[in-house]
Amino acid sequence: MPRYFLEVSYKGSNYSGFQSQKNANSIQAEVEKAFSVLHREKIVLTGSSRTDAGVHALQNFFHFDFENALHPQFVYKLNAILPEDIVIKGVKPVAGDAHCRFDALAREYKYFIYRQKDPFLKDRAFYYPYNISMENLVQAAAIVSEYEDFTSFSKRNTQVKTFICQIRQSGWHVENGSLVYTIKANRFLRGMVRALTATMLRAGRGTIDLSQFRKIIEAKDCTQASFAVPPHGLFLVAVDFP
Repeated sequence: MPRYFLEVSYKGSNYSGFQSQKNANSIQAEVEKAFSVLHREKIVLTGSSRTDAGVHALQNFFHFDFENALHPQFVYKLNAILPEDIVIKGVKPVAGDAHCRFDALAREYKYFIYRQKDPFLKDRAFYYPYNISMENLVQAAAIVSEYEDFTSFSKRNTQVKTFICQIRQSGWHVENGSLVYTIKANRFLRGMVRALTATMLRAGRGTIDLSQFRKIIEAKDCTQASFAVPPHGLFLVAVDFP
């Protein structure tokens, strides 16, 4: 049966997350519903990267199998059906064994922080009007790149077999006036980017020093990390495939 990759972008504010859940609205459920309206057939989508409730994505992917021909204006028609905060960027036929989750080589996330009141950023970045040492943030991000085991930055009750993640990039910079943490890795744990961001902000404010930050990583204990940043500052910006 023919298989397709579906590229999607969305603002996650109104959704309980990327993946379908009982009694909750999700990106997957909305796209499956729009497909069934267009083609009068149901499909089950498989997602590439599961973003949490309130998290946004500039790029994410589904794959699906569909035996019949797609509508000649598939992308246009699907976008006309979908809510305004979800957009289909493209659809591409792929090999029958291609898998948008397992074939992905890396994912890249950005967490956005603004420090001066701005009503146009309030649902797309975290308002954090405190003095921060940029030097401490930069050094903390470099420390992250030295490690592979991120048990301390994974939420509890997660069903993963390993907490090992290969970090390809970790750094802080200023982007259009916002303070941005960028991290790229082969995989991520549940809550990992927000936990790293929140714990590094503690180092940036001087609540902990860099040696304590390193000890939190090495402790492999999620009770020592902070998860106290909101989801709306987090964006999945890219998923890399071969």
